[in-house]
Amino acid sequence: MSSTEQRRLEVLRAIVADYIATKEPIGSKTLVERHNLGVSSATVRNDMAVLEAEGYITQPHTSSGRIPTDKGYRQFVDNIAEVKPLSTAERRAIMQFLESGVDLDDVLRRGVRLLAQLTRQVAMVQYPTVSASTVRHIEVVALNPARLLLVVITDTGRVDQRLVDLGTVIDDEDLAALRGMLGKAMDGKRLAAASAAIAELPERAPARLRDVLVRVATVLVETLVEHPEERLVLGGTANLTRNANDFGGFPGSLRAVLEALEEQVIVLKLLAAAQQPGMVTVQIGEETQVEQMRGTSVVSTGYGVPGAVLGAMGVLGPTRMDYPGTIASVAAVARYIGEVLAER
Repeated sequence: MSSTEQRRLEVLRAIVADYIATKEPIGSKTLVERHNLGVSSATVRNDMAVLEAEGYITQPHTSSGRIPTDKGYRQFVDNIAEVKPLSTAERRAIMQFLESGVDLDDVLRRGVRLLAQLTRQVAMVQYPTVSASTVRHIEVVALNPARLLLVVITDTGRVDQRLVDLGTVIDDEDLAALRGMLGKAMDGKRLAAASAAIAELPERAPARLRDVLVRVATVLVETLVEHPEERLVLGGTANLTRNANDFGGFPGSLRAVLEALEEQVIVLKLLAAAQQPGMVTVQIGEETQVEQMRGTSVVSTGYGVPGAVLGAMGVLGPTRMDYPGTIASVAAVARYIGEVLAER
């Protein structure tokens, strides 16, 4: 990169940083006063003219300063030299808060709440998908001779409890046999494979346990099938109203964004780009490929345990956002959620 190109990149960085901080179009005089660019105001004006011709900045009103375009934000994000790190106190507080979660649901809800507070944007997290979950253990507890409590625990921390009325009584010997058959069929299998194995059990069961296994298998298969309404958690939606003016120039403005957030398919599509822990993806404006989201940016990453990606999480806000701070917060919360789940 030539010295002229490097200087123009510095001018663009200054425009993006100042616009994010002030919400006001930025002029050449302001840039010279606020930033040590080492050149005259005339040179900065010339650099801004080139940046505008190349589509990195635009003039929203006649005789006003310039603001970044989506292309300008992309150039800024792609050239972030240093992501703003979280402090030791912030990292410790995040970990302690997440570790206090009693189960998977609680950990993910806490993660979303944290991310919304840290970034002051809308936080989103996708539940672990069926294909990523493995049965760690199945427990069968007799509440009475004719009623069982089934507890399914997965490697992602998901715990499902279901009651089964047997329609008959079962003794301790048959209960032990039932527990052994279920464990052999399910332990260590992905949920889809475990569901298929359970469905076949009644055909191979001793006659005396066949009716019991039909009832148990029916409940377990329903338990192992993922429910769409449980796949996402959102938090901090009200944060969008703090920056309602940022959406004014786009189709449907803020209302369209809020309506789109209610569509689970749209949110899952936005998160689909990020499925690798440790790698943060940034989608800016039209890059989201969702008409209602043209005025937004999505910062997301995958979370998981060693050897397995469980899902994706991130934040959504206006394109005028603190990208270095947001990237750091998303990466940190995702990493700590993975660590907490790995310990369970």
